[in-house]
Amino acid sequence: MPYDGKGRDRGQVALEYLGFLPILVLVAMAGVQLGLIAYTAQQAGTAARAGARAASLDPGTAQEGCQNAVSSWLAGETECGEARGADEVTVTATVDIPSIVPGWNFDPATKTATMPLDATATTD
Repeated sequence: MPYDGKGRDRGQVALEYLGFLPILVLVAMAGVQLGLIAYTAQQAGTAARAGARAASLDPGTAQEGCQNAVSSWLAGETECGEARGADEVTVTATVDIPSIVPGWNFDPATKTATMPLDATATTD
């Protein structure tokens, strides 16, 4: 019986797919991680604006305003610093970027916003 070569190739495609599968998973996780980085940066900007708005109306409330403005799963990782000027307040929000890819660590997303002080707001 002559050799037709079909018997040896059975399952080769499955093995090639299994070999390529980890690369596909890593690329997919990297794509999700990039989206998470962009989302966290957007949330940091929202937190800074909300914290500055809250601090302009009521001194000392920047942290609460920041945490209320971000998604609940990022609120615990959100820190806001408040700096007052003569007629304005500047809030810097720092939100830790969660990592879904093992071994990939990122600096936190940091955004700053400045708002004029409310004329009726009291200073400490």
